[in-house]
Amino acid sequence: MSLLHRATFVISAARLDQLPPPGPPEVCFAGRSNAGKSSAINVLTNQRRLAFSSKTPGRTRLINMFGLPDPLAPGEWLGHLVDLPGYGYAAVNRNMQQEWDIVLGGYLRDRPSLAGVVLVMDIRRGVTDLDRRLSQWLAPSGRPVLVLLTKADKLPYGQRMKAVAAVRKELATLGDLTAVPFSATHRIGIEEATAHIENWISPKVVP
Repeated sequence: MSLLHRATFVISAARLDQLPPPGPPEVCFAGRSNAGKSSAINVLTNQRRLAFSSKTPGRTRLINMFGLPDPLAPGEWLGHLVDLPGYGYAAVNRNMQQEWDIVLGGYLRDRPSLAGVVLVMDIRRGVTDLDRRLSQWLAPSGRPVLVLLTKADKLPYGQRMKAVAAVRKELATLGDLTAVPFSATHRIGIEEATAHIENWISPKVVP
């Protein structure tokens, strides 16, 4: 069984100071609203409703943290998955957008236990201006980034590969970057994504 399948809800936080103190490795999921972030978390953890998926983009405003129990140390966490609020939904007022930017930027820049970032993007949209801004926050940290190009089933194979190449080229400043075509419904890219995330949390884990 995948390490990620053990994920369980820990806490929802509106502010960074409401999160538990930094500790075991954390892997966060970031992406613009409606890019398929919640669906990706649910399929990677093999759970239907672990991450809340709202039909109203931009509705989820909290940082949601899920713990991965350590099988060798009952009561301890091996690591955490962190679902960050979706960004960039136009219907949200400017003050709310700025507030989210502060939370997102602060977490991505300053959280010492952050081991890797999963950037969720709709493969049909490519890199948006908001994705570029997120990459500017991330680049100085040097943290590894896994780009999940969701809804890959909507494109034929050749177009998927072109999209992957285009994303790698445009986000080259991030350094340690991997881009993977991904589809929650057609189960594309799940094994590769799982391997990356497990390795960030516990390099000794054997699939």
